[in-house]
Amino acid sequence: MIRIGVLNISDRASAGVYSDEPGQACLALLREWITGSFETDYKVIPDEQPVIEAELKRMADEAGCCLVVTTGGTGPAPRDVTPEATMAVCEKLLPGFGEQMRAASLKFVPTAILSRAVAGIRGRTLIVNLPGRPKAIRENLEAVFPAIPYCIDLIGGPRIETNEAVMKPFRPKGA
Repeated sequence: MIRIGVLNISDRASAGVYSDEPGQACLALLREWITGSFETDYKVIPDEQPVIEAELKRMADEAGCCLVVTTGGTGPAPRDVTPEATMAVCEKLLPGFGEQMRAASLKFVPTAILSRAVAGIRGRTLIVNLPGRPKAIRENLEAVFPAIPYCIDLIGGPRIETNEAVMKPFRPKGA
């Protein structure tokens, strides 16, 4: 079974000040793009580095998620610590993900250079940081998702198939 973690990191959403639109937007994209069934491990937590680290570890090590996408906490504000938490739990970083997301975002907003989003691997789990706004989540995830299924193949995860009419992944011939 394919398990995917969606982790919204937001002080206000975790406190119930506003609804979790970023996490729901991310989940909607995954349901639109991925064919076949998959389970989600979904959580909303505050911008606290130890809490983020613990949740990323739990999703990867205990829940067995092959992919964990985070939303929020990637900017330069003092409480934005998602990249630090991600780097602390990953064994390998994949800088191309952050580079590609920033390049894609620059087509829409000049403040894309403020993003500190990272991606990395923990065991057989790919962790990808996304921004906290639904529009930006779509723009960023569209930019990198074509590489995600093959990356998961390479780290020993389950094969993720997509609706190629809306999201075509890249896999080398024969993969």
